[in-house]
Amino acid sequence: MAVFTRVTEADITAWLANYSLGTLLELQGIPAGIENTNYFVTTSNGRFVLTLFEKLTPDELPFYLNLMAHLARHGIPCPSPVADKNNFFLGGLNGKPASIVSRLSGKSVIQPAAAHCAAVGAMLGQMHSAGLSFGDVMPNPRGAAWRAATAQQVSQFLTAQDAALLNSEVTYHAQHTLNELPRGVIHADLFRDNVLMDGERVGGLIDFYFACNDSLLYDVAITVNDWCMSSESKLDEERTRTFLQAYHAARPFTAQEAASWPTALRVAALRFWISRLFDLHLPREGEIVHAHNPDQFKRILQNHIATAQPTWL
Repeated sequence: MAVFTRVTEADITAWLANYSLGTLLELQGIPAGIENTNYFVTTSNGRFVLTLFEKLTPDELPFYLNLMAHLARHGIPCPSPVADKNNFFLGGLNGKPASIVSRLSGKSVIQPAAAHCAAVGAMLGQMHSAGLSFGDVMPNPRGAAWRAATAQQVSQFLTAQDAALLNSEVTYHAQHTLNELPRGVIHADLFRDNVLMDGERVGGLIDFYFACNDSLLYDVAITVNDWCMSSESKLDEERTRTFLQAYHAARPFTAQEAASWPTALRVAALRFWISRLFDLHLPREGEIVHAHNPDQFKRILQNHIATAQPTWL
């Protein structure tokens, strides 16, 4: 695990006494992820995922847990938090806030086909529509102010050329925002490893702990930048068209969103270039398995800047 808090079978057995989930059968650590510590928990009543939160505080977590519960009630296949015997979703384990949620079917797809992209596009549109009736609000903690401040922190580690690109792009998006577009709850991190595919069907959307309120188109761009990207860091036209058409069928794009699509692609790439630069050069204390290569999103950003406006929206 990237940020590791050890949990023993004795620990989880005692913790499960606060729940009506039966007796522990198996506890297995999950190596993926860099934000939280996760374990698969199998009990006599079913299969679950235990999460210990390494950064998020007990005051921040109700938004995410309530959101997942809301989406699950509206038919979105996402982890459904389990309440304890006092009807709380959030508890504490080994000094960390902790929750346990339902475990979903499927597995991540490394090389998605057009059919996978269509399924994810449709599900993202359905998720955005379902989220419109969610009452809680979480401003995007990685919005414009974060981009500007973090870019300044990481610029010292870059070549003059990369620093110039970074700073000019931060300035561009300060002047060309998506603030007037339709807004709602977004996942903000719906990469391939956060979607479980069951064949060509979405079995589950997971890891909602970057979710927040922002432009819905921004969320589409984040997702497309991962699911529809070629090995040359350029959008694959077939997968992108298929994704966007399926999304549009679930939640139609507005004309203003279509006009803003190139900007959305660029700011989505910028956000992950910055965060990966930060993770590489200014890692926080803890056990880090590896930091993702920032150059991937630098290349994606450069290609978006160089590409004429796509006609896919």
